[in-house]
Amino acid sequence: MAEQDPDYTFRDNLSTITEEGNRSWVYCKKPSGKLYKYRSILASFLLLLFFAGPFITIDGDPLLLLNFVERKFIFFGIIFWPQDFHLFVLSMITFIVFIVLFTVIFGRIFCGWICPQTIFMEFVFRQLEYLIEGNNSQQRKLDDQPWNAEKIFKKSIKHLIFFIISFLIANVFLSYLLSFEEVKGLYTDGLQAHLGGFIGLVIFSGVFYFVFAKFREQVCIIVCPYGRLQGVLLDRNSIIVSYDYKRGEPKGKYNPLEDRTKAGKGDCISCNSCVQVCPTGIDIRNGSQLECINCTACIDACDAVMTRINKPKGLIRYASERSIAEGTRLKLNARVIAYSAVLTGLLVLIGFLFTVRTSVEATVLRMPGTLFQQVDSTHYSNIYTLQVVNKTRKEIPVEIRLLSPDGELKRMGNNLVVKKGELGEANFLVVLPEELMEHKGNKVLFGIYNNGKLIEKAFSTFVGPEHMDRHGAKDNDHEDNDKDKHGKDTH
Repeated sequence: MAEQDPDYTFRDNLSTITEEGNRSWVYCKKPSGKLYKYRSILASFLLLLFFAGPFITIDGDPLLLLNFVERKFIFFGIIFWPQDFHLFVLSMITFIVFIVLFTVIFGRIFCGWICPQTIFMEFVFRQLEYLIEGNNSQQRKLDDQPWNAEKIFKKSIKHLIFFIISFLIANVFLSYLLSFEEVKGLYTDGLQAHLGGFIGLVIFSGVFYFVFAKFREQVCIIVCPYGRLQGVLLDRNSIIVSYDYKRGEPKGKYNPLEDRTKAGKGDCISCNSCVQVCPTGIDIRNGSQLECINCTACIDACDAVMTRINKPKGLIRYASERSIAEGTRLKLNARVIAYSAVLTGLLVLIGFLFTVRTSVEATVLRMPGTLFQQVDSTHYSNIYTLQVVNKTRKEIPVEIRLLSPDGELKRMGNNLVVKKGELGEANFLVVLPEELMEHKGNKVLFGIYNNGKLIEKAFSTFVGPEHMDRHGAKDNDHEDNDKDKHGKDTH
């Protein structure tokens, strides 16, 4: 980067910290342009989805729920129970890998276009700030002036609205963690019934208010680990918001009567428009920096200036360092294709796992702490517990049958009906003749039926006197899966 700017002193400190170590407040100019319009449309959609999400239900269940307390997760109508935890983990790993590889190829587009911090800061709170306090110059003037009626009124109104919106965001956020009905109960049941919930709500509101009213871009620069990773993930082939120093240097003030090429000047006219619109206060002309979130505000600002001075757009654009240094057009290379193939493969794997996921999951366990009972001189019985997880959106009646060996199954209690999204249990007896226990290895196979249709099979073990002679008085109550305790296949 020596060709671009041999002075690297800007990397010795953060753009938002002064030499004395004080906070340098960022007064960014409101951007405009084609890319900002696209970002506004996307942000509006995401905000609408966020605030409407708790009210959107599918068969009575929320569109999105992340209930870590009850270990119940719902993603776009698909319910995940503890039995599906492997799918949840794989989905999270795939998402992280996707973000990492996407960053290697395309830089921090996620930060500038999709990140909730950016969406709320730039398209909610900062917009209200422009509305109440004016543009960036008026905001700076207001902060510098002594406290008077105007300043007290504007600051009070702004921070009151900021806290109300933060409180609203906290309510919606908790609705995704606990469900909308739980949050609604905070208000309908009263303070005493949900004191802990109210305290959590106030804490969340305070955190959101502090972040968007005071901390702001410091979240991206200091707190967010993703921003720190970009120094490791990015290289000369990564597609990021870049300044074309080959075309822009050397900088020089604009003179409409001057031929800049003959004067030995580049296209950059040192107007600082790119710096004025930057939400993190950096100068993109210094190259790739930690603070850059790829929001493209500088691209729109520079393109507007280039249009006014009759120069081609794209002095600041999406490009790789290699394409700028070598003067080549941006194109797909083997690295981009390989990473894209990995991303596609991960998404296909997750999609396949979702398609083979069963809607009902059944487990048969011998009741812990129980051995066999002698029914008569030639028959013995064991007590079992059937557990059925209903992942569907309707209640299902469940019937269990003994498939092998040839014995008798006696149900204990009423027929099992499992409500949607719940775990149902039922106890039953299995009676086997002694001769079957001697020759069949004491393995039993059950079939779980719904309205006469087989929906699941489950293996377990049967403890009898012959089994006790071979393995001792204490038998493991959990050797009920596809393999016994010695690793032999029960199929």
